[in-house]
Amino acid sequence: MAARAAVPEVIWARPERTGRGPRPAYTRADIAGAAVRIADARGLDAVSMRHVAAELDCGTMSLYNYVPRKEDLYELMVDAVSGEHELWRPAGDWRADMNQVARQTRALMHRHPWLPRLMSPVYGFSPNALRYLEHCLACLEPLDAPAGAKLELIAMLNGVVTTYVRNELETAERTRSLPWTQEQEDAVRIAYLGGRIASGDYPHLAAAFAEDPGPIDLEAVFQRALDRVLDAFEALA
Repeated sequence: MAARAAVPEVIWARPERTGRGPRPAYTRADIAGAAVRIADARGLDAVSMRHVAAELDCGTMSLYNYVPRKEDLYELMVDAVSGEHELWRPAGDWRADMNQVARQTRALMHRHPWLPRLMSPVYGFSPNALRYLEHCLACLEPLDAPAGAKLELIAMLNGVVTTYVRNELETAERTRSLPWTQEQEDAVRIAYLGGRIASGDYPHLAAAFAEDPGPIDLEAVFQRALDRVLDAFEALA
């Protein structure tokens, strides 16, 4: 008899625990919470069924009755931290509301530095993710644009925030690992760059760097990135 072919399934469509037997000892929230604690303390690569089982003081194989795949565990984790979003009553100013959404998402990613690695449409339809998406669409109600454009706006804004935070986290991690100060590192690189530009091989770069913008305000850069996304979609209206 031929083996039954594997079929895709959604963890949220499964019962909390498969099979007969006594009442489940753990909930998905318990398992997700344990995995999140491990990832927060030791990074995403430390998350495994074995480590989660140890955190819960249970057998590794028993977890597979609750969570069949590691990808499902990741989805539970994303959903758990998505529940930290504050869903307020929209103020009627869609730009202000979406700015607040973006800044809240940025803060969430800094609380859980592993989260940018798991930001994927694959994990975008969990219960808390759907509540977040519904909230964003409520915030965008005053924007006179098609529903598809609003969904695209949410996705692009999340993309900007994710990219920005990933760079922030990687820069911070690299700075911690340096055997010298970041200022020393920057000075060496700026000196090298100055020499290359002075060579005459890069006239456009030389012209660009001739305009001294002064110190870079990274918060202002972040806000400009948000504004440019919002400006593009405001033009649709």
